[in-house]
Amino acid sequence: MTPRSPVPQEVSAELQRVVRRWHQLPLDHALSCAPTVRRLVDDLAGASGPVPDLGPAVLMDQLTVLVYDTCAGDDAPPAELATRLADLRRDLA
Repeated sequence: MTPRSPVPQEVSAELQRVVRRWHQLPLDHALSCAPTVRRLVDDLAGASGPVPDLGPAVLMDQLTVLVYDTCAGDDAPPAELATRLADLRRDLA
């Protein structure tokens, strides 16, 4: 039996869209958008402190882990997480 993901469907769908869009970006555009993504990543990390900057190649992996951790935490996932991810995706355009 496969364990159920703690990530709500609407959050998972938006995360997949962000990741897909990120992988379509030319490197120079990704580099210029990286600070916007890093702000969300660091915000999701919260009290854990800033997430190490390992470059644009792993930024989506870091975002994915933090979205999962946020949804799996003791507190209910932020209601606006899907909206924040959608806003991020639009910022990547």
